[in-house]
Amino acid sequence: MSRFPRVPSRHARCGFALVACILLGSEACAQPEWPGRKELETDRDSFTFAPTTAGSGASIVEASYSFLDNRNGPESHSFPEVLLRRGVGEKFEIRLGFNYEAGGPGTVSGSEFGGEDIQIENESRILYGGKLETTEQDGWLPRSAAVFQGYTPVSGPSSQSTLVVGESWGWKFANGWEWTSAMRYGTGFEEEDAFNQWAPSSVVKVPVGERWNVHAEYFGIFSSGKEIPLNIQYASLGGHVLATENLEVGLRFGWGLNATTPNFFSNVGVGWRY
Repeated sequence: MSRFPRVPSRHARCGFALVACILLGSEACAQPEWPGRKELETDRDSFTFAPTTAGSGASIVEASYSFLDNRNGPESHSFPEVLLRRGVGEKFEIRLGFNYEAGGPGTVSGSEFGGEDIQIENESRILYGGKLETTEQDGWLPRSAAVFQGYTPVSGPSSQSTLVVGESWGWKFANGWEWTSAMRYGTGFEEEDAFNQWAPSSVVKVPVGERWNVHAEYFGIFSSGKEIPLNIQYASLGGHVLATENLEVGLRFGWGLNATTPNFFSNVGVGWRY
């Protein structure tokens, strides 16, 4: 078989078309609308996770790369931050993911916790869990969702599994603006030190035209029962574009608000629904 076939395969042609859609944003690339299909909302678009699920019979694959400029240690790199969300009914989804971190530990992924440290680490983990829509928006009653996830290391210095549970809630207004907040609780371990972690966050998202969306966000990670407490706080900006009805491409970046937070972070990623 020739190593360089003259005619691209079907998968290659699909790949070329996908790149063209991202670069050109052509209306011709848009996938046909499915009756009853929810608007695509990924969890990776901000640290505050979306108060919605994938939808019955739908799957969303999210992936991203994060860079952190730590103040007191080596830079952090986190990838591929893969998360698969599979809708089981309209209000529940199962979740499975994988990530690898190198350099100074710490992450700004909406599905993980982490803080700054001066030690170099290389670690990979799998995540597994679910998400449940708990309320629908009705007047002042917000739409909301609860998430519960376990994390188990598959390589690196730690073999300790951890747990994160959280709730997000918010409103979508008549002008298209969205205000969503969340609170997460997670277990943490550092050598023989077991502790609790709390992560409040709040984000305002503003549509710009039919395809673009920008946002501003605050989020923090705090600990209790830890020998050296965590006090991580960020302000960030970001946005995404819907290349098609089912494909999102986004970028966000932020700055540390105190001396115990990394100077700067950036995150770029995609979400695809099928």
